[in-house]
Amino acid sequence: MAKEIVIPDIGDFDSVEVIEVLVEAGDTVAAEDSLISVESDKATMEIPAPEAGVVTEIKVEVGDQVSQGSLILLLEPSDAAPAAPVTQEATTTTPTPAASKPAAPAPQSVAQPPQHRPSPTAKIDEVSFSRAYASPSVRKFARELGVDLGRVSGSGRKGRVIKDDVKSFVKQALAQGTGGSGLAVAPMPEIDFSQWGDVETQKLSKINKLTGKFLHRNWVTIPHVTQFDQADITELDALRKSMAAEYKDKGIKITMLAFLIKAVVAGLRELPRFNASLDASGESLILKNYFNIGIAVDTPDGLVVPVVRDADSKTLVDIAAELGEISQKARDKKLKPADMQGGCMTISSLGGIGGTQFTPIVNAPEVAILGVSRHKMTPVWNGKTFEPRLMLPLSLSYDHRVVDGADGARFTSFMGRVLADANGLVK
Repeated sequence: MAKEIVIPDIGDFDSVEVIEVLVEAGDTVAAEDSLISVESDKATMEIPAPEAGVVTEIKVEVGDQVSQGSLILLLEPSDAAPAAPVTQEATTTTPTPAASKPAAPAPQSVAQPPQHRPSPTAKIDEVSFSRAYASPSVRKFARELGVDLGRVSGSGRKGRVIKDDVKSFVKQALAQGTGGSGLAVAPMPEIDFSQWGDVETQKLSKINKLTGKFLHRNWVTIPHVTQFDQADITELDALRKSMAAEYKDKGIKITMLAFLIKAVVAGLRELPRFNASLDASGESLILKNYFNIGIAVDTPDGLVVPVVRDADSKTLVDIAAELGEISQKARDKKLKPADMQGGCMTISSLGGIGGTQFTPIVNAPEVAILGVSRHKMTPVWNGKTFEPRLMLPLSLSYDHRVVDGADGARFTSFMGRVLADANGLVK
């Protein structure tokens, strides 16, 4: 008898969008074979088969919004079903605008235009409005604000306009019409690049677009300062190499990132103002008594930031093992939204790629982010002669509303002292 296969626990989201259907009716699947791909505001996830069997009927389409418990397909269980590769071609069914729902919750309400002047969005072209790709709720929302959907760029799948797009359009229009009270800039001109040669248009992934919006918001609303420093990790790297050899057979990769997480926790204890967030009003500081460290991970679909929780209570080896697990989950699109929430401070490490220094953007609502570049053997004066020392470049960006320059320098100096004490980090 066919068995109903439903969406498992995917975190705290009410709905996520189906972006790929990886199987068809009649396919034989093994346990853990991927059935569909779904996309939240922060990550793409693949939903696996809970057991082996034969797919008898597909119950979802690309563009559908699903939540925990939503029916995916019917599966006729078969203990003997062999592992079979699933098709990598997504169904081509296009959701109708009327069946779509907004892909992301609205982060805040949009202020209505002042009554003493006309709305900068008040003119609606009914033809372009009717042709816009948006759900009924978004169309109603746009009309309430006087927004012509034909002028709004959609960030949803296949260019669908969602509520956040409408709000962004209104905010930009208001900023440009209030004489400089907002961060208004001239719109980018439309350019036909093909006039100079062959071109190819490539759609940004949803993660790319959302990350871009968040980073742009953080960059223009947070007064950034970046403090540069170096840490002597000569002894630390020697210890790391010896531990890496010791734990290699246990399948645990001891990386510099594990030591950095321990060092950042020590820094947050030493300077608690870094382990804080501004409240929504910007008038109060919320100090945190927990230590969750975010790790920026580069994936083919874009940047994601999974969080190592309660890093203060874990040993270095525990953290190293967890880093291996979350990195693999990120590459396999298995991260859940809850895996990327609740961070206190983020580490962005480019040491494995290269570079000397960079200016990372604060991952709000955090107030600081630590950037790490490639270490380099450098001649260092010890008072009598130069000796070769392995130096690690640090780039600390912070919110100047919360952290002043003196504390920024204190933090990187403290990090330098902690990283120089190799044995102190192995606990």
